[in-house]
Amino acid sequence: MSVLDRLAPPSAPAGVDVPRPEYPRPQVVRDRWLNLNGSWEFEIDAGDSGLERGLRERSLNGTITVPFAPETELSGVEDTDFLEVVWYRREVVVPADWAEVGDDVHVLLHFGAVDHDTTVWVDGTEVVRHRGGFTPFTADLAGVAAPGDTVTVVVRARDTRDAPQARGKQATVYGNTDCHYTRTTGIWQTVWMEPVPAAHLRRPRITPEVASSAFDVVVPLSANRLGHTVTVTVTDDDGEVASATARADLDLAPSLRVVVPADRVRLWGPGEPNLYGVDVVLRDAAGGVVDLVRSYAGLRSVAIEGKAIRINGVPVFQRLVLDQGYWPESLMTAPSDAALVRDIDLSLAAGFNGARLHQKVFEERFLFHADRLGYLVWGEFGDWGSGGFGTSRDHQRPTTSFVTEWLEALERDHSHPSIIGWCPLNETHQDLHDRIAVLDDVTRGMFLATKLADPSRPVLDASGYSHRVLESDVWDSHHYEQDPEAFARDMSGLTKDEPFANDNERGPISVPYRGQPYFCSEYGGIWWNPEAAAAASSGENTAESWGYGQRVADEEEFHARFAGLTNALLEDPLMFGYCYTQLTDVFQEENGVYRFDRSEKLDVDRVRAVQARPAAFEKGESAPLNG
Repeated sequence: MSVLDRLAPPSAPAGVDVPRPEYPRPQVVRDRWLNLNGSWEFEIDAGDSGLERGLRERSLNGTITVPFAPETELSGVEDTDFLEVVWYRREVVVPADWAEVGDDVHVLLHFGAVDHDTTVWVDGTEVVRHRGGFTPFTADLAGVAAPGDTVTVVVRARDTRDAPQARGKQATVYGNTDCHYTRTTGIWQTVWMEPVPAAHLRRPRITPEVASSAFDVVVPLSANRLGHTVTVTVTDDDGEVASATARADLDLAPSLRVVVPADRVRLWGPGEPNLYGVDVVLRDAAGGVVDLVRSYAGLRSVAIEGKAIRINGVPVFQRLVLDQGYWPESLMTAPSDAALVRDIDLSLAAGFNGARLHQKVFEERFLFHADRLGYLVWGEFGDWGSGGFGTSRDHQRPTTSFVTEWLEALERDHSHPSIIGWCPLNETHQDLHDRIAVLDDVTRGMFLATKLADPSRPVLDASGYSHRVLESDVWDSHHYEQDPEAFARDMSGLTKDEPFANDNERGPISVPYRGQPYFCSEYGGIWWNPEAAAAASSGENTAESWGYGQRVADEEEFHARFAGLTNALLEDPLMFGYCYTQLTDVFQEENGVYRFDRSEKLDVDRVRAVQARPAAFEKGESAPLNG
């Protein structure tokens, strides 16, 4: 049995009709779980008076299909107004056979993501409150719910329009405009339960060490018990590769190193998604299994040498595409697991080898598919909404929650080999003349938090515009110049250590460039919609269509412009990659390689042919390390 077959997370039980039935947490798999997606009671609380009006205690006046946000078609609600507070209610029967887990079973209630300020009650008891719309959280229902109980789960989600919060691309005015899209409120990822013993395993933290052919595994525990041990076993398609055991009664997070024998080393890389199975077992003093989770990992390194970013010691030109992760019928939630796979397949078909996951912390299932398909990813945060973009007044708003939520994202996603870099902020606009330095503090805080949480990957302090951290591992720019010759001139300064930088009318807005690896992390955005172009040529109003620069007149002009812009970057021997805007149209923003519904609107083979040209950056040196 292959590693992937063995690791295939269990889906909702056969015969149970729930949306998004697949296991939502593919790197921490337990066999017992209960998917709570499906029909919930639902009510909009326009005045945030629901607590006083008894919404916590009574039935709600509508229904919704979870995990789709109420703004979406698939939710069954499809209300795109400002929904500042919403309530959910559902009765849940906790499976009686979960008692088999042990004498002291804790039922965990998990939320993949809820936007934005969430309070959860179970049978009238507040069990958790969480702020942040992109990251998961959990309620331990010990003392509130046990195997065999029937309980009522009530959720209140606040999404106040004026409160500073990380919104990503969600519109702050009523309608969609430019590159801002329909809002997401409330539950938008899977809700589920699982049973665990009182002393149980938390999410393992797996770091590959290619130079040592090893995996370093930190195993956080909920509690210690005298005589307990933890064992980590690494497997491949041929069976067990290696294992290590440590005492689990001395440390809340035992650390183990599992060395892969030389003849079993298989590196993970773009187009070569070699994965290992990782089993983590907690045992008691008598050797009995207390808890077990199945995970996986890839043996992959990321290193910096001068202006080069190397993967497994080899310069790999990063042909990235900007992926916003929106769908017309379901917004930020993929309509199905297959839809996540399709976006990666479409990107690969167009010649890209990875993506910036833009202004959003994607569902973990997307990273699972990126891992198994050998697809490169830059992990990012949806920071727009408070100091990430806009006026200096925005910069004064409190942004402490950014660091908290970003650390939650780093904790969730650390072990995914497809992630080859982190970028906590996007298009910040603090400049040298601003007297208020709140954004500087947040930028540096998020950079340092990222480096502390994960020293194994490069960190870009802020993508585009204001680079405020002198020691940022990477530098970049965003440039939507549509004339290929002018674009090539603008991007030609890297050989003189004077790369293109995003300034403003008052001059530089970044600290000096210090020779870091550099890429143009947003370019192109070529505005093309065949139907809108035809309508415009006949004099019809196409104001709802939006893109960068002058719209191309026809598809031939699109391909000429794409080739000219892209070749300027492929031919620079010092540039380690690029990121083209974007994979798909999103609502009125019509600059995707594909339409919003993922259908083709141009000759994708011609896009792929341009990107198939060898990049000057890759003509360097080096053979793969081992394997």
